[in-house]
Amino acid sequence: MKFAILAPGHIAETMARTVMEMPEVECYAVASRNLEKAKAFAAQYGFEKAYGSYEEMLNDPEVELVYVASPHSHHYEHAKLCLEHGKHVLLEKAFTVNYVQAKEIIDMAEGKGLLLSEALWTRYMPSRHMIDELTTSGIIGDVVTVEANLGYEMSHKKRLVEPSLAGGALLDVGVYPVNFALMVINEEIKSFQTTATMSEKGVDLYNSITLTFESGKMAMLHSNMVARTNRLGVIYGTKGFIEVENINNCEEIRVYDRDQRLIRVDAVPTQITGYEYEVTSCINAIQNHRTECDEMPHSETLRIMKLLDDIREEWAKNSQ
Repeated sequence: MKFAILAPGHIAETMARTVMEMPEVECYAVASRNLEKAKAFAAQYGFEKAYGSYEEMLNDPEVELVYVASPHSHHYEHAKLCLEHGKHVLLEKAFTVNYVQAKEIIDMAEGKGLLLSEALWTRYMPSRHMIDELTTSGIIGDVVTVEANLGYEMSHKKRLVEPSLAGGALLDVGVYPVNFALMVINEEIKSFQTTATMSEKGVDLYNSITLTFESGKMAMLHSNMVARTNRLGVIYGTKGFIEVENINNCEEIRVYDRDQRLIRVDAVPTQITGYEYEVTSCINAIQNHRTECDEMPHSETLRIMKLLDDIREEWAKNSQ
């Protein structure tokens, strides 16, 4: 599969290090608005071609799958550009800025028969299936509540503090606690409560979200861009609980009984970076003429984008 990267920034470097090690991937092209930057990136990571404009790369008939790594404020524009040029797309999270943008490009991809998938890497990792197997095995009984948090000190990054770049903790790191909860509790959300502390520019610095599901199960979630948190996910059941060390890239899964005794520890498989699983899923979907990946179907992307919209709308109401 001839792989291309659009917008070679920091996160694209991790993807480039990943695909270099994947025999099923050909590091083919990279495009930046700055040709010298594209050339330097291509030389460093072994990409065959470098382009000084996105359009020029997308006009290359050899390009098959494009990884869009621009800030999420530009995801809609860049994904749409790729689809208009007939390219399959792996689109970084957050998928878009809002539900309307997400729905439009998903409809476009499906109409053109092109793959479009959200690169929410935790959805594709083996650890997700390991957690699923534990929660359905009955080892902790019936799941009743979930807690998850993710936070880093990132307030110095321009893309996170500027409203014009869709900044804030929720869209950057908050998607991970939300996805963690929805992977564990696969139910419709009945209601939610949320609050956030906003910056002077109007983006959320940190927030809390409580989801209540149709069955009565609950998830308490937190994300933060001004302080590092323990990144822990905890799944509470009637017979014990599961701790997931680092919900952003699971390092270890620990199971405790109802007396808080550690009864099981599962290590996750060795990985290149963790990005390889989403790339492999995209390749498999393309080869099977599918427009979405099983691990992150379009319906789930849209459900989460709608929830993120509703959460931010609630913050706006509370600030009035």
